[in-house]
Amino acid sequence: MWTAGRMSNAKNLLGLGVSLYFWGLMDLTTTVLSGSARPLSERQEDHLSDKQHQRMKRSWVWNQFFVLEEYTGTDPLYVGKLHSDMDRGDGSIKYILSGEGAGIVFTIDDTTGDIHAIQRLDREERSQYTLRAQALDRRTGRPMEPESEFIIKIQDINDNEPKFLDGPYVASVPEMSPVGTSVIQVTATDADDPTYGNSARVVYSILQGQPYFSVDSRTGLIRTALMNMDREAKEYYEVIIQAKDMGGQLGGLAGTTTVNITLSDVNDNPPRFPQKHYQMSVLESAPVSSTVGRVVAKDLDEGINAEMKYSLVDGDGLDVFDINTDPNYQVGIITVRKPLSFESKKSYTLKVEGANSHLEMRFLNLGPFRDTTTVHISVEDVDEPPVFEPSFYFVEVPEDVEIGTTIQIISAKDPDVINNSIRYSIDRSSDPGRFFYVDITSGALMTARPLDREDVSWHNITVLAMELNNPSQVGSVSVTVKVLDVNDNAPEFARFYEAFVCENAKAGQLIQTVSAIDRDDPQEGQHFYYSLAPEAANNPNFTLRDNQDNTAWILTRRSGFRQHEQNTFYLPILISDNGRPMLSSTGTLTVHVCSCDDDGMVMSCTAEAYVLPVSLSRGALIAILACIFVLLVLVLLILSMRRHRKQPYVIDEEENIHENIVRYDDEGGGEEDTEAFDIAAMWNPREAQLVVKNRQDMLPEIESLSRYVPQTCVMDNNVHNYVLAKLYEADMDLWAPPFDSLQTYMFEGNGSVAESLSSLQSVTTDSDQSYDYLTDWGPRFKKLAEMYGATDSSGALW
Repeated sequence: MWTAGRMSNAKNLLGLGVSLYFWGLMDLTTTVLSGSARPLSERQEDHLSDKQHQRMKRSWVWNQFFVLEEYTGTDPLYVGKLHSDMDRGDGSIKYILSGEGAGIVFTIDDTTGDIHAIQRLDREERSQYTLRAQALDRRTGRPMEPESEFIIKIQDINDNEPKFLDGPYVASVPEMSPVGTSVIQVTATDADDPTYGNSARVVYSILQGQPYFSVDSRTGLIRTALMNMDREAKEYYEVIIQAKDMGGQLGGLAGTTTVNITLSDVNDNPPRFPQKHYQMSVLESAPVSSTVGRVVAKDLDEGINAEMKYSLVDGDGLDVFDINTDPNYQVGIITVRKPLSFESKKSYTLKVEGANSHLEMRFLNLGPFRDTTTVHISVEDVDEPPVFEPSFYFVEVPEDVEIGTTIQIISAKDPDVINNSIRYSIDRSSDPGRFFYVDITSGALMTARPLDREDVSWHNITVLAMELNNPSQVGSVSVTVKVLDVNDNAPEFARFYEAFVCENAKAGQLIQTVSAIDRDDPQEGQHFYYSLAPEAANNPNFTLRDNQDNTAWILTRRSGFRQHEQNTFYLPILISDNGRPMLSSTGTLTVHVCSCDDDGMVMSCTAEAYVLPVSLSRGALIAILACIFVLLVLVLLILSMRRHRKQPYVIDEEENIHENIVRYDDEGGGEEDTEAFDIAAMWNPREAQLVVKNRQDMLPEIESLSRYVPQTCVMDNNVHNYVLAKLYEADMDLWAPPFDSLQTYMFEGNGSVAESLSSLQSVTTDSDQSYDYLTDWGPRFKKLAEMYGATDSSGALW
């Protein structure tokens, strides 16, 4: 039989180990009494003899061990002892331990069966272990006992403090709440065994937050403990709650948490204006809906409880001003409701009320949740533009009105107290045709050009009025002019009419229907009268019938028309309107005599029909076109060759490039105009006399200009003389720009007393400071010397 025991041991936590034993009766056929196994017959005999002579001995039966957690000793913790009835104490039995934690957490002495814990045990991590024990014959390894299972339970000690797993807490409670109002419930958790002792019995208490709040020691429910807590006085509270195990007794473990409590707002404060009088001002020119000023009523509450509504409750400006509430900032915005006039009224007084939109009935006793203030508004004068009376003009004018006729008197006045004089004008962008004129002082609107309804029937012009003392102040008014119709246009044919009559036509046959148009638009409508002109009243060929519907028929009066006799007739028709005075015009109907077939279809309307030769083939047409194209190419080639022969000789030396002389006032030279001047003289003045080509068309002008050139400047070179003459003429006219000039860029200082005129080395001299040296350069630089003030030794300019 297996037996197990737990022996007292001073090392095992004051001997708190407990061994539980259970009696059990086992089947005699399977019970090992002692020693080795024997035959069944012998065991039955022994059993029968024992049963007859004595009572059977019961063995110990076990299944649990208990061990305390958190053992802190240095030696392994003794758990218990396993023992088999087969064990005679001679070491022949070997004990083996297996299962959860075997060899790692628990070990067994294979000779004695003592079980020890070799690691620190924590019930909160694991509360029990299930193991199996077996007894083997040490020599043969044969099991001496059936394998048995047992449990080692970890016994709890108070080694865990309560913890607030959801902390810290945030809560809110309305301000002014009654005492005992629930705020929040906090909960602490203790990891110790709640079924063993008081290790997990938690008691709550408040360490910080009194006298404002209290906590239920058993449930952890926090309540208000002070009445009339005002958010406006103190809004935030930090409450510290403690949870202690062991029922709160001395020696218990404790944990704390923080509860942040906010007093939420209620509407317990009425609004109040910080000042009872406001002074504001507004320009009289302020447009409608513009802002005048702002008022605000202070409310210590917040959010929806501080929402305000402003209104005008009294005053003499209720119809002139309005007030709106800004929902974002809870201010009252006073705006202009109607146009203002400093001249009419200079100041207004308003009584403004501000009231809470949302009220709480339980706080109505704290006073009326509304307040009033007085607003004084001063209207400031501004220089306003002139004002027209009325603000719009509509004028009807006959189109035959004479130029200069006054059609309307436009009136404007200065609304200011000063009442400045007004000057009138027309905005020309509204009257681009300049049909009208307005008198600058009287405002009389007159016609400036003839009006034509058929051209422009409506005129929309803008008349401006400007203050005489302040031209920046300009008022405007729209004037609509309707041009009334008069009968000034005679009717005329609606289109060009051309009729055809067959040679075989009969008398009374209709050949054409005519109609007319009139640009006029009489009120009673258009009505036209048709008749043959007086010179054709007795026309023997055609007659006219007026249909009295603004149309007329042209009928044949006879038959037997012949093309060879007369192929075209011209019939004058008189058209009159119904206007006053009646106007008329004469239109001509062209009638062609044509040859027709029996069905009346026109075949030919000329005496001798022109018929193109039908024998001309497509190939012949192509040949004709090809010949014309060849002729055009030859003409273009001849013109190109002639132009090429007239081009001047091109100099081979491309690098020797000088500026040419361009003439703008020489015309009519004929063929010589296409030849440019030969400027070889400009390249080398010493050889110019030999190579210059004289132009006959230029000699007269050169001679006429050369007489103004001093003899010192005259040279045999005609081109040079011409240039000098032009320069002299330009020098004499100081206000004329140098349209004609000679500019040489590559030739400098050859034979000149001034030597090089280049500015590349001018910085090396002091010539930029003094220009007296110009007097030494001769008459050619006299003009420069005069311009820069250079004088001769006698002090006189030359």
